[in-house]
Amino acid sequence: MIDSIRSAMRASILEMVGGGSGPPVAFLTPKGDPGLFGPSSMVWRVHGDFVSMMIGGIGSLALQALHPMALAGVWDHSTFRQDLKGRLGRTAYFIAATTYGPKEMALKIIDKVNNIHQHVNGIDELGRPYSAADPNLLKWVHITETYSFLKAFQKYCSPRLTALEEDQYFKEMKVLGEMMGAIGLPASLVDTEREILSYFNELKYGERAKTIIDLLTNFPSPIHTKPITLLISRAGFANLPNWALNFINKEAPSPMEKFFLTTSVNLMAIPIREALKNGVAAHSYKRVYGLDS
Repeated sequence: MIDSIRSAMRASILEMVGGGSGPPVAFLTPKGDPGLFGPSSMVWRVHGDFVSMMIGGIGSLALQALHPMALAGVWDHSTFRQDLKGRLGRTAYFIAATTYGPKEMALKIIDKVNNIHQHVNGIDELGRPYSAADPNLLKWVHITETYSFLKAFQKYCSPRLTALEEDQYFKEMKVLGEMMGAIGLPASLVDTEREILSYFNELKYGERAKTIIDLLTNFPSPIHTKPITLLISRAGFANLPNWALNFINKEAPSPMEKFFLTTSVNLMAIPIREALKNGVAAHSYKRVYGLDS
């Protein structure tokens, strides 16, 4: 009975991001393969929590939408606005494959995405040419993602990373970012925050960005998962730095609002983590250490 409930909940949760409901058996082989990072890495630790990754994902998408050239590639060449769930599912798979997958799986998806980027180009809403392979845009995507993922983990997971472990996370993720074509990536939290602010004059809250922010605020989902998605959306925006909230005309949550939001997320996370405890990360540990599935 309990296993049936857990399976049903797992299917409902993964449905929110367009993922499959079955066990991730592709991550079980080849035995002993640590992938790009391995189980002792900070990347495995930070990316292993579904709830904080979803919250960080919402925040990173909101930040990325503020750069007209970065947004243009998504606007012109994807079904993001019509199929947010599908887009999140593909992003979730990329993160899972590059974080936990065996090396061949990780390199294959990196090569696939890099090849796609070579063909994503056009003119942004301000009339400027853009290319998804532009190292400056790739850097923006990378630093907003890593910053958002880490900040959400530190807020909603325990034990938190130490300052040294935080910087180690950015050092490890820098390797992946460089494999994606980004250059000049920061290797610490302080430098990442500084790099994000260095883009401020390139940002614009135009009509396209407003459409994306509205979509993320009113996250489309079936009625049975609506409470979860709305809570994750609220937490994602609360995860943004105050300057970004001001930029998109949203008020920073009050201390009382932060308390209730954090409490609600932590309560919601309990059954979700239980339902997903035999997910990608668990299967990958079995692969690395040669454990029976």
